[in-house]
Amino acid sequence: MSRDSVQIPDDQDFQNFRTECHSEAGWTLTYNRSGITVWVQILEEERALHKIKCRMECKDISAEVLYDVLHDVEYRRKWDTNVIETFDIGRLTANADIGYYSWKCPKPLKNRDVITLRSWLPMGKDYIIMNYSVKHAKYPPKKDLVRAVSIQTGYLIQGGGPSNCTLIYLAQVDPRGSLPKWVVNKSSQFLAPKAMKKMYKACLKYPDWKKKHNPQHKPWLYPEQSVLPTLSLSEVSLQHADSLENIDESCVAETKDDRGEGSDEDSVN
Repeated sequence: MSRDSVQIPDDQDFQNFRTECHSEAGWTLTYNRSGITVWVQILEEERALHKIKCRMECKDISAEVLYDVLHDVEYRRKWDTNVIETFDIGRLTANADIGYYSWKCPKPLKNRDVITLRSWLPMGKDYIIMNYSVKHAKYPPKKDLVRAVSIQTGYLIQGGGPSNCTLIYLAQVDPRGSLPKWVVNKSSQFLAPKAMKKMYKACLKYPDWKKKHNPQHKPWLYPEQSVLPTLSLSEVSLQHADSLENIDESCVAETKDDRGEGSDEDSVN
């Protein structure tokens, strides 16, 4: 999705995202096991720039619970072992905000972070959450992290009944750097499926966790509960990839698998 300025997505943008989630053209299947399917679309071979799409069938989880888990920043800090730091910066509208997220990359690559404009919309039995990168003067790139660019990232949750749903995750992120090809392979064949499984287990535990942690507080459903400062669009600008440092990690060799870090059995209680 190309943009000339920072804009809050409209209904057509959400519909376009849903259409792309269901599109089959140009995607290569890389993983299909235990209800999780992953596809990749290579955009620039020499830079390992790609799109990734993951689909997971979620049994014993309602679309509403999954939607809450994806929104709940406090809970994410508990279950997402890839997160370094995440917080909301401010709200733009009842269903759009600006946030910060930094995450661990496969060793020995440098870790990344993003500032994004995130928006969300219930669509009948379905829900969409999507984001793209912006700049905020108070949150410039950090010396120890590479500022990545989310071109278009998001989730489509499809309600299937009171206790089952389908999640589709679609991401096109510019990692700002020339990456080795093993990164794409590892992302699609190991890291993405592992992340989906971890999210699934987090969803199973969420209702009990939420009962003990401010159970009525869900500002993504009840905007009047938000305590975030109000931002105007003039306070942010588009994050153009070419304005950021571009590092060359293409010769970085893969280290031994760090499967022991952040086990899927991590407690979120």
